[in-house]
Amino acid sequence: MMRTIWKGSISFGLVTIPVKVVSATENHSVSFRQIHTADEGKIRYRKVCEIDGEEVSGDQIGKAYETGDGSLVQLTDDDLAALPLPTARTVEILGFVPVDSIDPYQLDRSYYLTADAGAAKPYVLLREALRRAGRGAIAKLAMRGRENLALVRALDDEDVLGMHTLLWPDEIRSAAGLAPTEQVSVRDAELDLAYTLMDTLGAVDMTELHDEYREAVEALVSAKLAGTAPDLSAVGAPEGGKVVDLMSALEDSVRSARESRGETAEDEEGREATVHPIKKSAEKRTAKKTPAKKTARKAQSKKAAAGKAEGGKAEGGKAEGGKGTAKKSAAKKTPAKKTAGRKRAS
Repeated sequence: MMRTIWKGSISFGLVTIPVKVVSATENHSVSFRQIHTADEGKIRYRKVCEIDGEEVSGDQIGKAYETGDGSLVQLTDDDLAALPLPTARTVEILGFVPVDSIDPYQLDRSYYLTADAGAAKPYVLLREALRRAGRGAIAKLAMRGRENLALVRALDDEDVLGMHTLLWPDEIRSAAGLAPTEQVSVRDAELDLAYTLMDTLGAVDMTELHDEYREAVEALVSAKLAGTAPDLSAVGAPEGGKVVDLMSALEDSVRSARESRGETAEDEEGREATVHPIKKSAEKRTAKKTPAKKTARKAQSKKAAAGKAEGGKAEGGKAEGGKGTAKKSAAKKTPAKKTAGRKRAS
């Protein structure tokens, strides 16, 4: 049974919905004890008064607010309880917004709101109204020693209201000055490869992900308890360093991703937006464009024989002819890129 960590009411206009708050998450991170390495004794910290050096117990410890100049203002539990705070026992709904309009950086902790005794009807009413409208309620509540901003929403897969505490806008730092300062241009071919890599990696099933570090630590502990050597045959960390050839790195990434999925070269050829078909098509088109070069050379020979005054242009014409051929071959090569461009535009 989940432990209730807060109890109060949702204030929805003149409707009051008694609810309990329970945590929706739990921490499975690895934790270590500090020990004295000589005898494995646990390290303990004692609460000591810095003035008289005396160790103090919990009932002797109070709260104080420290001002900018270092002065301390002592506050009692009665002082704090007497504050005129309407959200002390109320989830006060302020308004409604599309759920996807909330910046993920604002999300803090996640909770479930469960209906208290006799509150089933208004609870379900609010849940269904939020679900059908596709919106969430922005609210305020006082919990765990501070007033919190919160998002209340109907969960997609459960008939429960969820609540996420949010950071206040002034608690989110600006990202100014963190973007790369050097001017960089990204080519369409690089973007096409990046898109191909994204498509190859595909979607992620979040339910299959797990904490490999925690499992490795637990295996190490088990091996030490059993007096056996730990299994250290783990995949090495990827090598760092500067990427010299971005295109090669992207191609290798696509190839590696396909191999990890058990796809063969035949599977690659069957794909439309991959690196390899583009290269093969380019080779075929290169073979096709040869007659056009011959035609261009014949035309240039005729121009040279005519002895026109534009002799200087003969060389220029030759260059232009080469460019024209290049443009024609580029025009033949372009459809694969244009297709990718159209996919991005849509």
